Amino acid sequence: MCSQRGGFDFGGFPFGHRAWGEWGPKRGGRGRRQMFEAGEIKFVILRLLKEKPRHGYEVIKALEEKMGGYYTPSPGTVYPTLQLLEDQGYVRAVEAEGKKVYEITPEGEKYLEEHRDLLDDIVDRVRETVRDFTGGAIGELQGEFARLARGTFRHAWRRGPDDPAVKRVAEILKRAADEIVEAWRTSTTA
Repeated sequence: MCSQRGGFDFGGFPFGHRAWGEWGPKRGGRGRRQMFEAGEIKFVILRLLKEKPRHGYEVIKALEEKMGGYYTPSPGTVYPTLQLLEDQGYVRAVEAEGKKVYEITPEGEKYLEEHRDLLDDIVDRVRETVRDFTGGAIGELQGEFARLARGTFRHAWRRGPDDPAVKRVAEILKRAADEIVEAWRTSTTA
């Protein structure tokens, strides 16, 4: 499933972890919308459970990883969806080391196969949405921001909190942040 389209991952992107949290970019316009439409997350969760049984937290982390960090479903999304899928007979929960581990049932595999085209469409749409948003000038912005963050934290950790250079760099970053806020505020295209 989905392998003909490069696998289940939604793509690798230059900067990520929790960059957009629960919300994703809106395709073709400004603003943001939810990454998945109503009812779609159950197909993605079923696909994750087809790969291997997981407990709820593992579902959250696996989805975050497959999305390159651009989307992290909330427990308030994942756990009720797992319960719904269990009620529908598509997954079953087994106790393992004091945790509920969910595994897909034969009925769940059949349901997933029956909706293969829908899941492929979801994967393609989300991959395209994230790719569109991270391309062009936004991609350049993210790349430079990631480079700045990596270099800054690497040097700061090595030097320690009492190094005078750490304080100087913090002051430079504060001025840069102030200038960026001002640039957005005075921009005529915003």
